[in-house]
Amino acid sequence: MRIFVTGAAGYIGTAVVRELVCAGHQVVGLTRSEQGVQVIESLGAVAVRGVLEDADVLRSCAAASDGVIHLAFNHDFSNFAASLATDLRAIEAMGEGLAGSGKPLVITAHANGQASEDAALAFVEQGVRASIVSLAPSVHGEGDKGFVPQFIRIARERGASAYIGDGANRWPAIHRLDAAVLFRLAVESAPAGSRLDGVDDEGIALRDIAGVIGRHLGVPVVSIPREEAQAIYGFLGMVASLDLARSSEGTKALLGWKPVQQGLLADLEEGHYFGE
Repeated sequence: MRIFVTGAAGYIGTAVVRELVCAGHQVVGLTRSEQGVQVIESLGAVAVRGVLEDADVLRSCAAASDGVIHLAFNHDFSNFAASLATDLRAIEAMGEGLAGSGKPLVITAHANGQASEDAALAFVEQGVRASIVSLAPSVHGEGDKGFVPQFIRIARERGASAYIGDGANRWPAIHRLDAAVLFRLAVESAPAGSRLDGVDDEGIALRDIAGVIGRHLGVPVVSIPREEAQAIYGFLGMVASLDLARSSEGTKALLGWKPVQQGLLADLEEGHYFGE
């Protein structure tokens, strides 16, 4: 298959491109920078310069492909509504390029992104094999710049690794390489209208994550009241207080997906999150 991948030079995108190329697919990757071009080409793929606002580029690249994996997203939390609007327009453009073809469109779910999900699934009625991958809040591995590195940064700054309340609330996670396999399986064979759960660790207690962080940094591990979470964690405070346990058993059964990489706690113990 010739697969068009947005966000191909990113943290997850590079893993997906490598997985696709190793499986024998041809990959065309969208990137906005010359550095991204070099990264994509080093993986054995073809690079296309462009941004998510380039509807014509997205539409034509999708039309010229045998399928699309949409990973790019502008994580600008200062104007998240604008990021969601851009994502919606990008999905609409790529769906238009695939309409009537029976080819796959795999998108990535985002918080408050129901409009994008609805738009993707609406293309099922137009002959697009659309599916949605919902990744765990922590996609871990070397190069991770997500939630867990933020927890580590805050623990360093405060001199303590904190969890909220009794810390029993659960945090799902997936290794980026297992996520890459899931995206490959989705573009190859996910049925139209599928919602796929990208989780391996279905729910790690936050106090256990805080404990590993505290031990590696040599700082105490402490409980904080829920009402102090936002002052300490900022926008992460609300997320860090939620019980987010999820199951991927349905996805595994549907696609034959079998995560094989180490879990988040074992990955933290490797030391690379701490510069060790």
